Amino acid sequence: EVQLVESGGGLVQAGGSLRLSCAASGVTFDDHAIGWFRQAPGKEREAVSCISSSDGSKYYADSVKGRFTISSDNAKSTVYLQMNSLKPEDTAVYYCAAGPPWTVAAGIVHFVEYDYWGQGTQVTVSS
Repeated sequence: EVQLVESGGGLVQAGGSLRLSCAASGVTFDDHAIGWFRQAPGKEREAVSCISSSDGSKYYADSVKGRFTISSDNAKSTVYLQMNSLKPEDTAVYYCAAGPPWTVAAGIVHFVEYDYWGQGTQVTVSS
């Protein structure tokens, strides 16, 4: 059974930082990319950042480049998203998901390609 459990969300002021964690079980990092997606009220779920351990490739949405950093600890089966210089527009529910590694290498990351999802963690950035 695949399980993805997110943690680390919360309320932070603009300019602050948070680190999200995604603890995975039932998936192998060699065969799956692990990504972070977010969904704000009334908006479509969008890809934020993804990592493929099979080739080391990473993907970042333009809106978070230079502010967010994704990393993985394969020994702990955990993927992290370090979020710095947070903005109010980063407010959303953040989801961890597992999907095909090719999406990261190709730079084509869309939620419909990802099969397994966590429950999400709320990130709220106040102005």
